[in-house]
Amino acid sequence: MQKNVSPIDNSLLTGAGLLLLLIFIGVFASWISPHDPFAIHLSNRLSPPTWVYPFGTDHLGRCLFSRIIYGIRTSVTSAFVIMLVTLLISVPIGLLTGYLRGRTDHFFMRWIDGTLVIPDIVLTIAIVGVLGPGLFHLILAIIIVRWATYVRLIRSLVLKVCQEEYILSARMSGNTSIRIMRRYILPQIASPVAVFCSLDLGRIVLLIAGLSFLGLGSQPPTPEWGVMMHDATAYFQVAPHVMIFPGMAISLFVLGCQVISERIRKAGQPISREV
Repeated sequence: MQKNVSPIDNSLLTGAGLLLLLIFIGVFASWISPHDPFAIHLSNRLSPPTWVYPFGTDHLGRCLFSRIIYGIRTSVTSAFVIMLVTLLISVPIGLLTGYLRGRTDHFFMRWIDGTLVIPDIVLTIAIVGVLGPGLFHLILAIIIVRWATYVRLIRSLVLKVCQEEYILSARMSGNTSIRIMRRYILPQIASPVAVFCSLDLGRIVLLIAGLSFLGLGSQPPTPEWGVMMHDATAYFQVAPHVMIFPGMAISLFVLGCQVISERIRKAGQPISREV
């Protein structure tokens, strides 16, 4: 019996490799970057890619390669923080509302319905407008907005799992609600939640970059991908590299997230075999 190699396995390696490479570069940015990302050299402004400046320089003569590397620390780290805090908030609420139902479920669902009526980006901009621009306020605003989507997803998964017969058997066996949620429900919903998180991680990076592009997130001279693209808009026609390379960094990260989420989604499907 010979097993065929699934192309999805290769895609998982590709996606994970992209993310791990970006994270590795960001962690060791101070050793990998060839130049100081804040150093200004007006004599080299808008220089095209060279051996000295692999991605060229921006309008202030700063090394784009170094700034993109340091931008990983800002964009990707912020996305992971948002994801972690959002899960810590939404997983307990989603489990409780889906399993216990009753007044608790009714209260949170009405609150979430009111929140989800407003588009995410509009509500995020409104919150940042009240709190003021800045990376911390942007992270806080995204968490405030995104947790409702996660709670609704987790609740729907819990409701589906609770219809299974083994949950009824677990209740009849005298298991406590906490034990049932921890041992029987949480493992069943882990895979679809992981798929959603993988996709949403890319969306969060896009949202951070987009709002920073609008001036609501990180502020200059912070090396952040959205800020870099904002600074490049006035020079795109004469020096397109100043926008292309930060955009490629964002695209690579989002691509890696999408590939990994697709692999996790199809992980349970049987692999084709030949006799």
